[in-house]
Amino acid sequence: MSLEALFSSLVVQPSKLGWVAGLALVGLCGCASDKAMKKPEEAQAKEEVAPQPIRPEPAANEKVTEKDTNGDQKPDVWIFTVDGRMVRKELDINWDGRVDLTTYYGAREEREREAMDLDFDGKVDSVYFYEKGINVRRERDLNGDGKPDVWIFYEKGRLARKERDSNGDGRVDYWEYWENNQVDRIGEDLDGDGNVDKWSRGTPAE
Repeated sequence: MSLEALFSSLVVQPSKLGWVAGLALVGLCGCASDKAMKKPEEAQAKEEVAPQPIRPEPAANEKVTEKDTNGDQKPDVWIFTVDGRMVRKELDINWDGRVDLTTYYGAREEREREAMDLDFDGKVDSVYFYEKGINVRRERDLNGDGKPDVWIFYEKGRLARKERDSNGDGRVDYWEYWENNQVDRIGEDLDGDGNVDKWSRGTPAE
């Protein structure tokens, strides 16, 4: 099982694992693997962006509560609140003293966004976006340049579309459209103008 899948088991289906069991499970996995992603549908110009830190600077009005879930006398969970409402939760998954997973909450304490550091370098590699608690989009930065290169879209809980910037120029050049849990058609931009030049059906690219 990939490290991202283990992260997903914690953030998408938290009822399956308690805090301690979940942290211990991921802690056994060591470091992660790849990095590479970019921006949705419309073509977008490449711009210099610093990789997003997994742990943002706390706001002046935020209060933090620390928890030690593994009994090593060191905090591995940080809960940030504003006027008693939880706005963010940070987890140290592998107990190295650094945050690996940050969850952001909305006005009703509904999960809105989760940022993951899959290779434990302190920078965001993957982000999950939620609407009314349901995962609607995922983004991955596979080459570590601070910008997503892959976007995955869900509709009614099912995979609907994947997009990729395969050459790192800041433009989407590969599209997969999914129906009934399988690839229906694939679009490719062969000349870099942001438009599909070739449509095909079959096995998706690796």
